[in-house]
Amino acid sequence: MSAHPPDASRSVPPPRGKPRKAAVAAWIGSALEYYDFFIYGSAAALIFPRVFFDPAHPATATLISLGTFGVAYATRPLGALVLGHLGDRLGRRRVMVLTLVLMGVSTFLIGCLPTYDQIGAPAPVLLVLMRMLQGVSAAGEQAGAGSMTLEHAPEDRRGYYSSFTLNGTQAGQILATLVFIPVATLPDDLLHTWGWRIPFLLSALVAVAGYVIRRNLEETPFFRRESAEGTPAGLPLVHLLRDHWADVLRVVAAATVATVSTIFTVWALSYATSDAVGLGRTPMLWVGVSANAVALVAIPLWARLSDRIGRKPVFLIGSLGSGVMIFAYLGAISTGSYPLVFLAGLAFFGVVYSAANGIWPALYGEMFSTRVRLSGMAIGTQIGFAVGGFAVSFAARIAGPDGDGWVRVAIFTAAFCALSSLAVATGRETHRTPTAELGAKGEPAGGGDGNGGDPAGTGSPRSVPA
Repeated sequence: MSAHPPDASRSVPPPRGKPRKAAVAAWIGSALEYYDFFIYGSAAALIFPRVFFDPAHPATATLISLGTFGVAYATRPLGALVLGHLGDRLGRRRVMVLTLVLMGVSTFLIGCLPTYDQIGAPAPVLLVLMRMLQGVSAAGEQAGAGSMTLEHAPEDRRGYYSSFTLNGTQAGQILATLVFIPVATLPDDLLHTWGWRIPFLLSALVAVAGYVIRRNLEETPFFRRESAEGTPAGLPLVHLLRDHWADVLRVVAAATVATVSTIFTVWALSYATSDAVGLGRTPMLWVGVSANAVALVAIPLWARLSDRIGRKPVFLIGSLGSGVMIFAYLGAISTGSYPLVFLAGLAFFGVVYSAANGIWPALYGEMFSTRVRLSGMAIGTQIGFAVGGFAVSFAARIAGPDGDGWVRVAIFTAAFCALSSLAVATGRETHRTPTAELGAKGEPAGGGDGNGGDPAGTGSPRSVPA
C-alpha cells in the first residue's frame, strides 16, 4: 500500500526511460568528476606535505595533509542537504550538470594556488577551502547519477544500469592515477614547483566536458510524472525525515563501508611509500590503476548478479569480504613484496570490494520513493562517507609514531565493514519490487516474502500499475 492515496494518474505508466543514454551520461560524468576528486587524494599522500605545509616538520605535515583529504567529507553532508533538495524539486539533470561544473572549477583553482613557501599559512587555508567545494560537489554527484540511472532503467536491470555510476567513479580513479604516474616520476625540484599543478589544471577540460555531456540529458520518466502531478511540491527533506528516517539511518551505517576505499586509496599509499616500508611511488600507483581496472569488469558483473539473486547477498559478500581482505592487503604491504601487494590489491579492491561498491546505488536508491530518492541517497551516503573520509586521518594516528601499525588500521577498517554488513543484513530486499512501489509504506518492500512480491517465487516482478 502506498504512503499516498492512489489516484487515476497512478494507473498510467510513465513514459519509457532511456537507460543506455542515462548510463553513459552517468559513467562519463562520474569518471570526469572523480578524476578531480581522486587526484587530490594522490597529491595529499605524495605531494602536499611538502608544498602546502611546513617542511621542517614532515611527520606533522603528512598528518595534516591527510586530514585535509577528509575535509571534503565534512562538507558533503551540507552539500547533500542542498543538492538533494534541488534534485528532488528541480530534477536530477540540473544537479548532475551543477556538480560537475563546480568540481571542475574548484579543482582547477587548486592548481593555481600559491604554496607555503610563497605565502606561508594562508596557503593551506586556501587549499582547504577548495577542498570543501569539492566535497559539496561530490555530495550530489553519485546520488544524482544513481537516481537518474535507476529511474530510467528497466525494472529487472536496475542494479546493472545503476552500477554505471560507480563504474565511472572507478574509471575516474584510474584516469587520476594514470595522470599522476608520469608526474610522480619528475625530479623533486620540478615536481614540487610546477609539476604537481598539471593534473589540477586539466580540470578546466572537465568543466567544459561535463556541461556538454549532460546539458541535453532527459529528465527521468518517474520524476517527470511526479512533477506533472505536483508531488515534489514542498520540502523533500520534511517528507524524507517523516517517512524514511529509518532508511536514512540504515544508509548512513551501510555507507561507512567506504572506509575501505579511502584506506586503500590514501592511507595504504602513504604507508607503503613511507620510510617504514620504502616501496616506490610509481609501483604503488600502478597497484591502484590495476585494481580499478579489474573493478571496471567486476562491478557490472556483481550488479547483474544482484538483479538475479538480490542486493543484500551481493553487498554482504563485498562488505564482509573486505573486512577480511584488508588484513591481507596491508600485511602484503608490510612485507615489501611487490608481487604480493599486486595480487592482494587486485583481489581485495578489484574483486571483493566491488561487490559492495558496485551495487549500492541500486540498494540505497530502492529504499526511497521518487519524491525523496535523491535527498535520501545524498544525505545518507554523505554522512556515512564522511566517516570514511576522516578514517584516513584517524588511521594515521593509530598507526603509531613510525606509521607502521597496520594491524590496528586493519582492525579499524574491518569494524566498519561489520557495521555496514549489519545494517544491510537487517534491511529489506527490494530487487524485485516495481519501481513505482519503491519506498512505499504500509507493507514490507519486496512484498516481505524475499521474492519482491512474487509469492510463487517465479522470478518475475509483480505486474502492477506503474
